[in-house]
Amino acid sequence: MSAPIQIGTCSWADESLTKYWYPRGVRSAEERLRYYASHFSTVEVDSTYYRLPDPDVVARWDERTPPGFAFHIKAFGMMTRHPVKLEVLPADLQGAVAADERGRVDRPPREVRAEVFARFRAALEPLRAAGKLRGVLMQFPSYIVPRAASFEYLEWASEQLDGDPMLVEFRHRDWLDDEHRAETLAFLEGLGASFVVTDSPRTEAKNLVPTVVATTSPTAYVRFHGRNAGTWNVRGRSAAERFDYLYAPEELVEWVGPLRELGEAAEEAYAFFNNNGRSPGAGAPTLEGMEPPEEWVAQAATNAVMLRGVLEGEGVPVV
Repeated sequence: MSAPIQIGTCSWADESLTKYWYPRGVRSAEERLRYYASHFSTVEVDSTYYRLPDPDVVARWDERTPPGFAFHIKAFGMMTRHPVKLEVLPADLQGAVAADERGRVDRPPREVRAEVFARFRAALEPLRAAGKLRGVLMQFPSYIVPRAASFEYLEWASEQLDGDPMLVEFRHRDWLDDEHRAETLAFLEGLGASFVVTDSPRTEAKNLVPTVVATTSPTAYVRFHGRNAGTWNVRGRSAAERFDYLYAPEELVEWVGPLRELGEAAEEAYAFFNNNGRSPGAGAPTLEGMEPPEEWVAQAATNAVMLRGVLEGEGVPVV
């Protein structure tokens, strides 16, 4: 039996969603999550990359979603060796680290990083207890390349997650080039971590990995970043601008075979849209029962619905 493809978006609270996808009467945080969960079975939480999650807020996520709803939580930046602003760290940890001239913490002591992992995990307990925590997304920056120190860090990070499923996305193409691809996938499989498949702009930039359709654990995971090569590496752009792209139906049809393959190889299979901008609404598909958009559509939700329809039309199980 193939695992059905569970489709969702990377966040339920991006500006494009709140402005162009939720009905006008759906305004509060509670209403939005409940509405989102009535249309999708899973979500990726990306806000936790910027700040450690609050246990009380996480408990409300559980309360506002039905049994069986699947959460994937993006790791806090320090956990994936990104620099973070000193001000976003808990007050009691700020004195244990040094900030640079820009107020960023780049190389904290390993014990501080370990404590951050511990607090991150503790905050997710409401989802873990409810069986809704399906994975922690570890998206590594482009300066993390395949060398001994990187492999050691991945092993250490997996230990810190203490059983929470680890999903690994690389942002340097050397991990998946002809020389390193087999080693990378074998290493993740040995670690019990899930390889994150990506759809991104089709260029040779070092921070754009090729699309490799593979699984290294019982969980298949695909992230759609859009294919806007013109904005990917422009400094100063917001996330919405960087991932500004609305997939055409024929581009999603390309994924019928790969997603069928992933579903057949996995026990759980997920597809998430990270294109979090807006596009003109003329001719865009809508959820059943919704009025056609007058001017703009939220790219991620629009493409999630579009992919669902494409897969259903080809007989691929979806949720």
